Amino acid sequence: MARDGLSLSRTRVLEVLSLRGAVQQSVLAQALGQAPRSVTQSVEALERRGLVARTPDPDDGRCKLVRLTPQGSTALLAGMAARERTLRALFGTLEGRDLSDLDRLLDHLQAGLTMPADTV
Repeated sequence: MARDGLSLSRTRVLEVLSLRGAVQQSVLAQALGQAPRSVTQSVEALERRGLVARTPDPDDGRCKLVRLTPQGSTALLAGMAARERTLRALFGTLEGRDLSDLDRLLDHLQAGLTMPADTV
């Protein structure tokens, strides 16, 4: 993905837009779990490349809607294919017990990441 100029976070922006359609940037930030400023930077970079477009929100003139462009859809498909290739290269040799162990460890790590800081 990076070789094609798409970071993981920017690819994630494209994925959310592909699933949800045109959304306000604040809604996009919430869906991504990111700070609005970070999303603004990603959207601006994607817009410069023609992968997303921003248009006035017809329901709220103060806001803009972000939507995926046809070029963005193409880039998303390429990014998803690259991610799939990478995952297969990294984890494709794991089977049975190894996959179960990895799944258990990832669940454990995720639980630790979602715990409040004062309980860690």
